Amino acid sequence: MPLTSPLTLPLDYSAIERILPHRYPFLLVDRIIELEPDKRIVGIKNVSLNERYLSHQPGESPALPPTILTEAVAQVGAILILSKPENREKLIFFMGIERVRYRRPVCPGDVVEIEARVKRLRSRMGQLEGFARVNGQIAVSGTMTFALGPRGGAAA
Repeated sequence: MPLTSPLTLPLDYSAIERILPHRYPFLLVDRIIELEPDKRIVGIKNVSLNERYLSHQPGESPALPPTILTEAVAQVGAILILSKPENREKLIFFMGIERVRYRRPVCPGDVVEIEARVKRLRSRMGQLEGFARVNGQIAVSGTMTFALGPRGGAAA
């Protein structure tokens, strides 16, 4: 069921499922706590020991792979774009990523605060700057480009 009513923060997991097409285990955002339409969004990802995609090398602590963390940032940005009434029946396509920097590992027990800010926004394309922080320290940052297309078909 698509989201048709105005958004009330915080958005919980079920409200996020009404915006994004992702489902468990690949829905990586637990909650949205701030949203400024066309400007910025802040989401939360709680990392637990039973996450199926934790990387675990012998002799090292388990950590969230940087690619999964990057996807979580992209999902928070997608919620910002798809939460607009005119975009609610569209899909967002991740087109590229630039200037990604991984600065620290994210481990079980960490609460990741994910922020995405609009750099450029057009009707069918845009660019977001994203950050994931743990205890105020940046774990990953980068710039993501996206395109919007119709649900159930190729991008027009």
